[in-house]
Amino acid sequence: MEQEPVAPEEPPRHRRFSLAWLTRFVGAGASGYLFYLSFAPRPLWWLAPIAFAGLGLVLHGRRFWGAFGHGFVFGFAFFLPLLTWLQAFLGADFGPWPWLGLCAALALYFGLAGGLITWVAKLPGAPIWMALVVIATETPRSWFPFGGFPWGRVAFSQPSGAFLPLASVGGAVLVGFAVVLTGFGLSTVILRVSRTSWTPRTLAVPVAAALIPVVAGLALWPTIGTDAQDGSLTVAAVQGNAPDTGLGMLTQGADLRGSHIAESEALIADIRAGRVPKPDLVVWPETATEVDGPDPVLDRLVADFGSPALIGALYRLPNGEYSNALVAWDPKTGQGAHYTKQQLVPFGEYVPARALAEKVTPFVKNMDERVPGDGSPAVLDVAGTKVGAMICYEVTYDYVGRNAVKAGAELLTAPTNNAWYGRSEMSYQQLAMSRLRAVEHGRAVVVAATTGVSAIVMPDGTISSSTGLFTAASLVGHVPLRTATTLSDRLGVWTEYVLVGAALAAVLSGLVLRFRTSTTNSKTAVTQAGA
Repeated sequence: MEQEPVAPEEPPRHRRFSLAWLTRFVGAGASGYLFYLSFAPRPLWWLAPIAFAGLGLVLHGRRFWGAFGHGFVFGFAFFLPLLTWLQAFLGADFGPWPWLGLCAALALYFGLAGGLITWVAKLPGAPIWMALVVIATETPRSWFPFGGFPWGRVAFSQPSGAFLPLASVGGAVLVGFAVVLTGFGLSTVILRVSRTSWTPRTLAVPVAAALIPVVAGLALWPTIGTDAQDGSLTVAAVQGNAPDTGLGMLTQGADLRGSHIAESEALIADIRAGRVPKPDLVVWPETATEVDGPDPVLDRLVADFGSPALIGALYRLPNGEYSNALVAWDPKTGQGAHYTKQQLVPFGEYVPARALAEKVTPFVKNMDERVPGDGSPAVLDVAGTKVGAMICYEVTYDYVGRNAVKAGAELLTAPTNNAWYGRSEMSYQQLAMSRLRAVEHGRAVVVAATTGVSAIVMPDGTISSSTGLFTAASLVGHVPLRTATTLSDRLGVWTEYVLVGAALAAVLSGLVLRFRTSTTNSKTAVTQAGA
């Protein structure tokens, strides 16, 4: 009996969105969101390395463009919730597009890191090179787009915890590298243990990568100095408050000057009544007033304090333009020297590509731009010492605080105006950066904010006192004056240069290895075909 011919089996159809692809997509997004959860105001610093462990698992075995896509998803899922304060600032009038566009642009850096990781993942000691690639992409993010946007650097998730002391050795870049290295070390351990052929020897490098940064950070804690080396100061941070109206401040005429004068007068009354000690230095927030010449009202106010003050001001220049400045005010001689903010906020204090921006939104047409500083160190001689400044956005950049300390600053201030951003997490994220900078430079930091969060931060990053959001309040506390220079400040930018250089060398080595492997495979295929 003849058998009926059996139809050949159809090859399985390629499913564009397979279960494995979907799992990786969800894993990348979940890891990015977990990374966001490690940031202030949540004290969950330990989630950051776990997030990068998740990213390492997702990227395992991927090719360049697949890894690029998963890295982008990780970055977008991270920046989208981290920067919700930007949407709160812009409001419904602008729609979500500026917020989404910025998040997508920043996520491209994580996409690039994901793609490049596929080139270094085959090298010996892979977790080290993978972590270097991620941290190296933070450097160009400080330059581009629009002069850079370093907000959301890995190190800024670490205002406390095991990794923070590393800031005193290598600054923010070393802290970020340690966090990512721990995460990729952990993911490599998981991948190797999941195989049946692993040995203790094959686990040595990834286990070391996961543990050494944590152990090193913990070992450094006793070396973080907090003692006074040149006496101490009693400082006051004045928070005058403003309406919680976001962009409405432009039309509703928030009287920042009036509110800060009123809060200062209340503080003076408390000092005279003996309720709080008399400060040696008073600090006002960023742009709390305008200064366009002699100011008898501020002269009287500072004279009533009987102590010098640092006044955050829109400072009018002789040509009629304005800069964002911190002005030293003496109780006897009045207005003195000032420091001008160098690192201006794109679309907040200046407009890049103005012609194009005006086509997107009419908001920038009537926006006055600020004049940046000339690059001089952010140091003022006041209250018998040298005081450094990191005005608002400048706290995200390494060089501002570093140059101030190298110029002799024994105390740092961080005046800021966060009134635009509502009750978002923005103020807490910025405060976390000041805490990192305190350890990085071995200096106390006085944070004075128009609407909060104001704080007095000790040199080990701990907060001795702080205010709430959208309340008029003043802080008075003692801070140590320190002269010792941390290894981080002595090494300066060279730590970053070395890490970025090592990342570039690893990428080139990975490319060479990839080319040689491809060439060898091609020759083998030709030989087998000829046989």
